[in-house]
Amino acid sequence: MTTALALARSGFRVVVLEQAERLEETGAGIQLSPNATRVLGALGLRDELGQRGVAPAALRVMAAASGREILRMPLGEPAAKRYGAPYWLVHRGDLQAALAAAVARNLHITLKLGLHVDDFVAHANGVTVSAHGRAGVVDERGTALIAADGLWSAMRAQIGYGGVPRFAGRTAWRALVPAKDVAPQCRDPLIQLWLGRDAHLVHYPVKGGNLINIVAIMEDSWNAPGWSEPAARADLLPRFSPRHWAPQALSLVSAPEAWLKWALYDRRPLLSWSQGPVALVGDAAHPMLPYLAQGAAMAIEDAAVVAHHLARMPDDPTAALRAYSAERRARAWRVQRLAARNGARYHLTGLRAVARNALMRTLGGAWLLRHYDWLYDWRPPHAYSSS
Repeated sequence: MTTALALARSGFRVVVLEQAERLEETGAGIQLSPNATRVLGALGLRDELGQRGVAPAALRVMAAASGREILRMPLGEPAAKRYGAPYWLVHRGDLQAALAAAVARNLHITLKLGLHVDDFVAHANGVTVSAHGRAGVVDERGTALIAADGLWSAMRAQIGYGGVPRFAGRTAWRALVPAKDVAPQCRDPLIQLWLGRDAHLVHYPVKGGNLINIVAIMEDSWNAPGWSEPAARADLLPRFSPRHWAPQALSLVSAPEAWLKWALYDRRPLLSWSQGPVALVGDAAHPMLPYLAQGAAMAIEDAAVVAHHLARMPDDPTAALRAYSAERRARAWRVQRLAARNGARYHLTGLRAVARNALMRTLGGAWLLRHYDWLYDWRPPHAYSSS
């Protein structure tokens, strides 16, 4: 929907084919860093998302065993001034609702639900897309096809990149819990990251601070494909030993009774994300492991850039999409690599963990924020820069 809004802003008529029968509030928390909120603000969503989200004051990194703070990276007003855009913590359902409302208001966008895209054919006049739903087979014709169908993308294979995602050897568990059910320090407007033995824990408030989003990621061999499946507190708690986790962390993971878990997968980088008048965006092009909180942000950046190049070359979508892929590739690769390295750093043990913590304390939170300038201070094409 972000890509559709960006394309409509550039003057295109857009048809969105979505396989879900209806849009529902699903998922849990999501972090939107300034490189993403800058684009969303330009698309008219700043006020709505600002009201729905939480602006974290800082990223607080904790040592799991001792419960001591390692460093605190400033966010909030300092980051907003530094980058000219806010850092928000939102519920995925709130982000989807804001995007869906903007799509519904836009006369240049048609959203069609309950349609599963099967195939496409490129021809002299653009591309014809074949999809099926309850009413049967539907054909849509357009200038270009933008595939935003995620990690398990079918369109990725259709443009010649076969293979399946690779299991990353870890699972992620997520839950939402009412803020009133957790300790006061867990309700603070902070992103709190606990670095533990072969695991890490992240939690932060969403829904205006009324809910706490919790994510635990750990080494695992369970690798069922797909998005997620239900799990129970009794399955998770044995993985958090009191020998290796402070009481505050144990209290937090004990709060939710119901969890969802999913296996983490990634893919090898692609040399190109387009073929003719067809291109991939988001996880279909460059899936991100979650250790940098940039999966959604990279897809939002993609939306602005692909719309910009199609607007520059509306009569040559093949060249436009090739230019989009060329512009985005190096940055996406860099983010993918850094996310993977963070995953290794987060799960260090023994003396290596002690050395990591000591180095982080020495460098400090202000240094860490400057270290991410290249990431957070990314500027979209001028037409998508919010005023």
